[in-house]
Amino acid sequence: MNKVVLAFSGGLDTSVCVKYLQKLHHLDVITLTVDVGQNDDFKEIEKISSKLGAIDHVYVDAKQEFLRDYVVPSIKANALYQQKYPLATALSRPLIAKKAVEVANDHSAVAISHGCTGKGNDQVRFDITIHSLDPNLNIIAPIRDMNLTRDKELEYANENGIKIAEVAKKYSIDENLWGRAIEGGSLENLEIEPPEDAFRFVKESNTFATDVTIGFERGIPVSIDGNRMDLELLVQKLNDIAGSHGVGIIDHIEDRVIGIKSREVYEAPAALILIETHRDLEKLVLTNHELRFKFHVDDQWAWMAYSGLWLDPLMTDLNAFISQTQQRVTGDIKVKMHNGSYRVVGRKSTFSLYDNSTVTYMSKSNFDQKLATGFVTLWGLQSSAANSKIWENKE
Repeated sequence: MNKVVLAFSGGLDTSVCVKYLQKLHHLDVITLTVDVGQNDDFKEIEKISSKLGAIDHVYVDAKQEFLRDYVVPSIKANALYQQKYPLATALSRPLIAKKAVEVANDHSAVAISHGCTGKGNDQVRFDITIHSLDPNLNIIAPIRDMNLTRDKELEYANENGIKIAEVAKKYSIDENLWGRAIEGGSLENLEIEPPEDAFRFVKESNTFATDVTIGFERGIPVSIDGNRMDLELLVQKLNDIAGSHGVGIIDHIEDRVIGIKSREVYEAPAALILIETHRDLEKLVLTNHELRFKFHVDDQWAWMAYSGLWLDPLMTDLNAFISQTQQRVTGDIKVKMHNGSYRVVGRKSTFSLYDNSTVTYMSKSNFDQKLATGFVTLWGLQSSAANSKIWENKE
């Protein structure tokens, strides 16, 4: 029989896919689980794969690669899709697709399969990455191809003895080191506030405000309160700290690639804090010209990452510019968290362009205010002239 590599989480969608691939496509299924920090029981996932009749299961620990090659660039780009979503799921998909292509080639598989629906963004991210890396591989997406709905999947799972976790019956959840995406169930009602049982990090158990100082080197977060640590531990610690202050829930109406407006709920305490502090540090060390241009570059970067265009040549170009801007993004940013809010309250950098002797209104200032008169006149020359012409013509 021909072999297919299935990106496998052990949840409802991918468990159902195993049976469809076996029964409808008559394929031997190799399940692949890529660890990007989703906090799952990977031994249990392997057992589920075996019970479903997969001929092999492959586990890949890609946490460090995910952080280094996907999360770090997103921090440098202040990446928030539509100024809200820190792209947790979007960043993991091209990496998972890349690993699926590698496993497919290693096992001489004829196809790659995933559990994406035809309504979501993930199908775009998987398919484009797979086709870009190996156009000879076929792509099979049973949920999309058969127009399956969640209730039909649950019914099929019950008929075929596939056990589904209770939380998976309520929500569709995707998790990695950079955040959690929660969809489905009661969340599809726009008037209902997301229930507390949907969240893992955000519990608002801390009643006192907390100050945390994030240290950056060349745009990369390297320390908390002066204690250096690797990024994985830093993200985990920030998730705990910020989450305990109620920080990290994103609930908004999002424009999917496919053209649908959807209600998306995310949980990403560390991501929101790190992007906010990184962006604030950039304001301190980059020139106004750099900041104005980089804003547009960052927005384009986030849109392309969201839209599955990770391997597009423009992403390489954008990353080159962004990396160059990060040479001076080194320093410490203090952020205060309390009752679901967070704000920067202190900042320091050896590359700071803030000059107190120029800014101060006290007598020690070295700024000669008289010089401003000529500047203001020249700065408004064309605006003043244009308005003068308007008044002349009115008369």
